[in-house]
Amino acid sequence: MPEPANGILLIDKPAGITSHDVVARVRRALHGVRTGHAGTLDPFATGLLLVLVGRATKSQQTLMALRKRYETVAQLGATSSTGDTEGEVTETGKLPPDPPQLPTGEVRQRPPAHSAVKVEGERAYRRARRGEHVEMPERIVSVHRFVQRWRAPDEGHPGLQRAGYEIECGSGTYVRSLIADLGDAYCLALRRTAIGPFEVADAVAPPARGVDWKDPPLIELAEALAMLSHERQG
Repeated sequence: MPEPANGILLIDKPAGITSHDVVARVRRALHGVRTGHAGTLDPFATGLLLVLVGRATKSQQTLMALRKRYETVAQLGATSSTGDTEGEVTETGKLPPDPPQLPTGEVRQRPPAHSAVKVEGERAYRRARRGEHVEMPERIVSVHRFVQRWRAPDEGHPGLQRAGYEIECGSGTYVRSLIADLGDAYCLALRRTAIGPFEVADAVAPPARGVDWKDPPLIELAEALAMLSHERQG
């Protein structure tokens, strides 16, 4: 019998599937080994997902607490009921100032109603999809870096603009909320590029459905923890 798989997989999640879907694919591809992940990505978002395999699942809380980096493209001059492309969009023509006020440090934010936060024991997005009014509790999050990289007219929508941002933040931060709080804005695209020392450039696509993963590119847990220790010392 082969040794059970243990370690961390760097997966580049595509748009249109959930983080749970990715974990389920890995579990099936590795014949039912215990799996988990260290930080959800919304279905519309892409990028780095840490999938934990075997004994690595015991380090979930440590890995979830790592800083995360994102790149996002925002639609300016419009709002979305979900903060992204999946919601009801209203064009207002009201543009955030340029340069914008981009908050860093400890930031008070309210997670989107269409999020996985539990409200009275149920995922908020499930209640929101039923048309219920969901009062989301505020939280304090840490934003370490928030930079506007470019801004330009949206040729397909006269009077509106698009802009690109890079964000580095702590666990529990909702990028959709950061963008919505700029004014009339929402996320067109969102990509997670790094979690702590782990980079999306080193990630692989999730396994295809029904395919055995004979040689997954696992990072052994001891090696991963050593990378964390080296980052802290640096």
